[in-house]
Amino acid sequence: QVQLQESGPGLVKPSQTLSLTCAVGGGSMRGSWYAWGWIRQPPEKGLEWMGMIGSDGETYYSPSLERRIVISMDTSKNQFSLQLDSVTPEDTAVYYCAAVSSTWVINFWGQGTQVTVSS
Repeated sequence: QVQLQESGPGLVKPSQTLSLTCAVGGGSMRGSWYAWGWIRQPPEKGLEWMGMIGSDGETYYSPSLERRIVISMDTSKNQFSLQLDSVTPEDTAVYYCAAVSSTWVINFWGQGTQVTVSS
């Protein structure tokens, strides 16, 4: 069983960088079968897949975000991170981290964290 917990600022100013971290419990990320992903849900909208990082460090990003997003991982701390540059109010959303299987199925979710972009 994998446990995931997001952390980071709940309020970010426009044009700044949004940074979130996901702590992974229940096993080591190193050599894991899972990839580690980020998904978000803006108010009154559906889920949006943002990207993910494999246990080998290879990243996969949504084409709509690839110019602004970086996903990284620190296996020594058993955590992975999201950076989203140049945010606007449209980036306001609940952000979820997730463990993704090799068949691109999300097996485990974090509880989600609200991030609001506002001056």
